Amino acid sequence: MRSFGNHLAQTLRAIAFVTLASTFPAAAETVEVAPGVQVTKRNYTAPLNEQPFFGFAAKSPEQKAEDDKFVTAIVGATGSREKAFEETTKRAWIAIQAGKVREAAVRFNQAFLISPDQSTIYHGFAVIAQARFNDFDAADELFKIALKQPNPVKALKADYGRLLLIAKRPRDAQEVLDQAVKETPDFSDAWTNLAWARFQNGDAAAACAAAEEAAKKRPSNNSISDLTAVRNVAQCK
Repeated sequence: MRSFGNHLAQTLRAIAFVTLASTFPAAAETVEVAPGVQVTKRNYTAPLNEQPFFGFAAKSPEQKAEDDKFVTAIVGATGSREKAFEETTKRAWIAIQAGKVREAAVRFNQAFLISPDQSTIYHGFAVIAQARFNDFDAADELFKIALKQPNPVKALKADYGRLLLIAKRPRDAQEVLDQAVKETPDFSDAWTNLAWARFQNGDAAAACAAAEEAAKKRPSNNSISDLTAVRNVAQCK
């Protein structure tokens, strides 16, 4: 009887160990996408050129040759790698503003081929991850990488703060947006997003103060409705 009890106890411990182990996910695979830049590998249901980093797919020698051919052609057409990158990302942001997220993803992948270390790549893919694939974890990771990479655009922290608001993390959002308005005090969208963060954190008066600053900075067409909405809900005068 004692032997059976010992065996049962050992079995239960083994089951408990297996159950506990199964509650921990396997370590996520990361991929080096640029020198010193590691990104968690994620795949989505979409054509590879519409997924961030081409869906991390391994490329054949022929595909790599085509990529090199593309980069050579666009650099030749624009005059330099920097101008090629600028032109490609400009088209990507225009597509984002027009709601053409698939086209934007294609453009950001093209820009990735040109200069894979630039902040705008990770910023753009963060927007794609959230807007197209509703993947907030990926977007959060990519925004954090974008903050560390060269040549960030002034909208970076404003956009990151907005993502955190959408993800229902207003305290984290306010911390990012406080930095955004310090670094880009003339950027209306950052003030509008800060107004929302302050309101969601229970400070309507401070939200109205941020909204007032946003109104002074010539808000973009895309943010006017957001600004009006936050002023209404905070009951600003």
